[in-house]
Amino acid sequence: MDTSELLRRATVLIPDDARSDAGFGAVDVHDCLRQDEWEVALDILEDFDGVPWQTVEYWDLLAEAARQMYLERKAAWCRWRGWETRHGVIRADLRLVAPEAGGRRIPIPGDGRLRPMWALGQSASGGPGDLHVAKIWVEFAPALEPGGRGSVRLAPLTPPSWRHLTPGDSITMHERSPVAGTATITEMRRPAVIATGDDRVLRRGGADTVRRRRK
Repeated sequence: MDTSELLRRATVLIPDDARSDAGFGAVDVHDCLRQDEWEVALDILEDFDGVPWQTVEYWDLLAEAARQMYLERKAAWCRWRGWETRHGVIRADLRLVAPEAGGRRIPIPGDGRLRPMWALGQSASGGPGDLHVAKIWVEFAPALEPGGRGSVRLAPLTPPSWRHLTPGDSITMHERSPVAGTATITEMRRPAVIATGDDRVLRRGGADTVRRRRK
């Protein structure tokens, strides 16, 4: 399937009354496609934030279109959004430990490649308790610098283990001893999709939100 067809199929999934954060709708995407402005069309399609009609199929179509246009970060972002559609959204405010205090000395890549471990609570002995793996997507920046602070999205390897968390909860990031960073949960949003054979059965996902931010 070529790029224009992938984008056209994604556009068909947009409800007639839906508008992106910038106020665009399906008609505007079709106009871009008629003019072969594929990247502009993709930008609009990405800009519908957190709405329940966005299926895994929708994000898969966008991810493949981005891949065909050699837009690797956009492709990774669309794959990430597809994962969130299945499993829910976790946002957090992450503060890294400074390098001189034992923190990491290289930036965290922003595109979901880093998979550190996280302590979601203390053990009975006061230690970090069980550790859980989750990938990091850095929002609003290509990377998070050593000792820096920023908004991140997390994709756990075992999502059910995280569902007890609520905004305001504190978790710690671990790559080696000592702690590499501390994150405060800012949003927990349940999955918007009930997974079926074609991922088309939808329900409205619930959300506890301290603040909502776009990527």
